[in-house]
Order: sequence, then structure tokens, then C-alpha cells
Amino acid sequence: MEHNSQSISPAVPDSRRANTWKRFKKQRMLHAFVGLGMLFLLVFSYTPMFGIVMAFKNYSISSGIVGIFTSEWVGLKHFREFVTDYQFGMIVRNTLVLSFLKVIFAFPAPILLAILLNEVRHMAFKRLVQTISYLPHFISWVVVVGLAFTFLSADVGMINKALLALGLIDQPLPFLTSPNYFWGLAVSSAVWKEMGWWTIIFLAAITGINPSLYEAAQIDGAGRLARIWHVTLPGIQGTIVVVLILTIGSILGGGLVGSNFEQAYLLGNSINNPTSEIVQTYAFKVGLRDGRFSYAAAIDLIQSVISVILIFSSNYVAKRVSGSSLF
Repeated sequence: MEHNSQSISPAVPDSRRANTWKRFKKQRMLHAFVGLGMLFLLVFSYTPMFGIVMAFKNYSISSGIVGIFTSEWVGLKHFREFVTDYQFGMIVRNTLVLSFLKVIFAFPAPILLAILLNEVRHMAFKRLVQTISYLPHFISWVVVVGLAFTFLSADVGMINKALLALGLIDQPLPFLTSPNYFWGLAVSSAVWKEMGWWTIIFLAAITGINPSLYEAAQIDGAGRLARIWHVTLPGIQGTIVVVLILTIGSILGGGLVGSNFEQAYLLGNSINNPTSEIVQTYAFKVGLRDGRFSYAAAIDLIQSVISVILIFSSNYVAKRVSGSSLF
């Protein structure tokens, strides 16, 4: 018996390898697509990470790519310089305030819209609203800012002209130049542009809820609001948690709508700079305008480390509180 078991056992791994190779050949197109995706990540996401070393060196563009590794080590010099910069407090405040405002207003918006659309019974109207709501996602921020100038400009803006014609204001409101309007303008335009796109994810989660749960709740006498509260929201809780974790992890970049840099760079100017200058635009300006690549790399590295800490912390808290997590 021992002799037979020893003679049969080597064939088992061979048969497994044969089956694995057959499955691989059958799914070769899928593996090719996965391989291309991994190659894309390797070339454009992981390989550039070697440039992080610039944050700890005194790099000059004149030394070329080799200079990234041969430049003089300066340790934490650039990090200390950023923290002690006279603009540090203002830049960090603007970044945090703009990011948290987007989380407060942009995160619940697609959930609310998805629930409202789910309650609509007229399918043609539902599809129309859905299409209109997610189309702005495909408009670039350059075009959006151009539209903002058309509607909100103090000279030729349609809104200022309408308010003046109605006698509601005596002089045009400086929507695009006053620091007092920048955060509101940035948040509202981001919600308008991205709300419909994220609604698709929550609508897909709602369609996965068992219809018998709604029928049972209705038989028990639950009204529409009660069904939303006790069936719809718990049914999409996992999706909400995952999206929230991703939002918190990318909060410094704008969270769910991820547009802090584009808005601050395109809508920012010397007049509204006290509220429009954020970490990303500051790093971009000192990096390209002043040629201080090591200093800009240090600033971006600080932001990346904070984002990683936030995403792991939010995942841990979500797992302890709701039982749902990203990983």
C-alpha cells in the first residue's frame, strides 16, 4: 500500500499543473488584459516612485535623471523648510478646509440623488435625470472654469447682469476674485460636476437589494421613508463605507470629487490667493516655476504619507464600527 501511494502521488502535481495550464490557455485573453494593466501600473505608478529620493537630496535639473541618485544628500532639510515657511499655516488651512467642505457636501450628494432616483417610477424621466446628472463628469475643468467666467464674471457674467437688472444688488459681486467666495464656488462646482457620476455606483448597489425586503417592509406597514431608512440605507452600507474610506484617503486631493488642484490652479489668482493657495498648487509652482524639484517632492511626499495614514485609519475605524472595510 505504501508503494502504491508513493507511485501515485507524483502524478497529482502534474495533473494540477496540466489543469492550470489548460485554464490559463482558455483565459489567455483575460490574462493579456490583466498583464497590460499591471505593466501600465509598473511603468507609470511604481517606477516613478524612485523619484521620491529627490525629497532627501539637493537635486538640480541640469544633472539629468542620473542626478536623482548622485546628488548630495540633505536629509530632512526640505521638509523643515516647508514646515517653517511663512505661508505654511495658510496653505495647510486652505487645503484642509476645502477638502473637508467637499467631504461634507460632496459625499452625501450622490447617495441622496441615488435614493431619490430609485424612488422614481417613471423610467423615461429617471433615465433623463440620470443622463443629465452624469454628463458634466466628462467636461474638463478648463471648460467648467470657462463656464464659470461666463456666468459669474463681474464684467460680463450673466448672473451679475440678472441681479443688477432685478435691482437685488447695486454693483457686481466679485465671485471670481474675492477670497470670500472661492470655497463656496469650488465646492458647488465640484458637486455639480461629479455628483451624477458617483450616483451610478450607489444606484448599482441599490439594485442589488432583494426586492422581497421592500415587499416585507411594506406589508409590515412601513412607509416610503421608513423603507429607505430600514432597507435601502442598510442595503448599501458596505458600498457607502468603501467609498467613504477612499474619500478620506484622498481627502487632501479633494476626496470623492478629487479636483482641488484643478480648481485652485484655474480659479486661483493673486486676489483670492489667501483662500485658493493649497499644498498642490504651491508644490507645482515652486517645482516648475522656481525649478526646486527636491523641495516640491518633499511637499508632495508629506501629503502622500498623510493620505496613507488616513486611509488605513479610516479603514480600521470603519471595520470596528460597522464591520465593513476596504481590506
